[in-house]
Amino acid sequence: MIKMWRSLSLIKQIIIGIGIGILLGLSLPTWSGISLLGELFIGALKGIAPVLVFFLILASLSRHVKGQKTHMKTVISLYLIATFVAALVAVIASYLFPVALVLPEVVEAQQVPDNIQEIISSILLNAVGNPFKAIIDGNYLSILFWACLMGLGLRVASKETKRVISDIGDAVSDIVQVIIKFAPLGIIGLVYNSVVTVGLSGMADYVKIIILVVGSMLFVSFVVYPLMVFLLLRQNPYPLTFDTMKESGIPAFFTRSSAVNIPINMELCEKLGLDRDSYSISIPLGASANSGGAAMTITIMTLAAAHTLNMEIPFLLAFLLCLLSAIAATGASGIAGGSLLLIPLACSLFNIPNDVAMQVVGIGFVIGVIQDSVETAVNSASDLLFAATAEFYDLKKAGHPVDVTERVRQAKSL
Repeated sequence: MIKMWRSLSLIKQIIIGIGIGILLGLSLPTWSGISLLGELFIGALKGIAPVLVFFLILASLSRHVKGQKTHMKTVISLYLIATFVAALVAVIASYLFPVALVLPEVVEAQQVPDNIQEIISSILLNAVGNPFKAIIDGNYLSILFWACLMGLGLRVASKETKRVISDIGDAVSDIVQVIIKFAPLGIIGLVYNSVVTVGLSGMADYVKIIILVVGSMLFVSFVVYPLMVFLLLRQNPYPLTFDTMKESGIPAFFTRSSAVNIPINMELCEKLGLDRDSYSISIPLGASANSGGAAMTITIMTLAAAHTLNMEIPFLLAFLLCLLSAIAATGASGIAGGSLLLIPLACSLFNIPNDVAMQVVGIGFVIGVIQDSVETAVNSASDLLFAATAEFYDLKKAGHPVDVTERVRQAKSL
């Protein structure tokens, strides 16, 4: 039985966990000990998440060599702009179709500062808190601030020092992966608690957030990103868009890993006739820097938490959320459930308590069966899309325009 269980993919294990949680909730509603599985899982994530965020940012910034010339200006710009635009679309979608979550634990409504001065003061005061205390308390704004400063300062450190920092970051990521392997057990406890507390009707409300997340991601993939490609190339973007989604997005949907999909994207770049010296850098880079799907997940789940608490979010704060989500999302890729672990960071911008944020993370793992697969597909397909667009754009500027439709047709024939 154990061998058979280990042979199943994590997504299958989580689906089974959801089913077991529902059955136990309906048949054994008085067995409160089952809820302990969910509490232990969320508690472990709550404990490790601040450390993970700190070292992800620290290691990422410290690896940058001061004055380094990457010769990747166009593709990096596209990756960063696309991630921010995706977060902005998520904000607009959340305002147009607000979704409130049914949380197992009742929480009181929170107040958001209602003027610019109070917003800025609150952010600055939270950011400059003691970094050690911030990690203990889960003050993510402070963690973000000090990790950025320390990471930038460590750019001039020795290679050995950077390697140590990177190794610590990898070790923390490995710990997170171990915890996430226990996600199916945690899901049993979380779903059981939800069924007992809010009933199946409350569980059905999760469908609304799934529709909002998936719908927003599909809109970005098939409307926003193609529009960006059209503005740069002035050609029909959909042959390239559909081809990248079919050849890269579909495999990524099932593997749920942008990192695993890197070889697939590299092979597709070769078929498209792209410069190997360029895509050998841009594709691995995109696996972390191009994280529009992750930014959307962070943004939508955070605003859903705010709507749940009946919070009125001013536009300036929503705009800051876009920036924060875009920045945070670049460090989330490559880690299963990485975007969910950054939800508390975004929630801290709205003064949403960490306990509430972790309940939202728990819901995120339940809907992650669909959300994480679509998110990975969006990220991986757009890695390929923008790597190709950047090169075609540079060729166009140099006076060597490329017929994108013909290039895609040739790639399909290989």
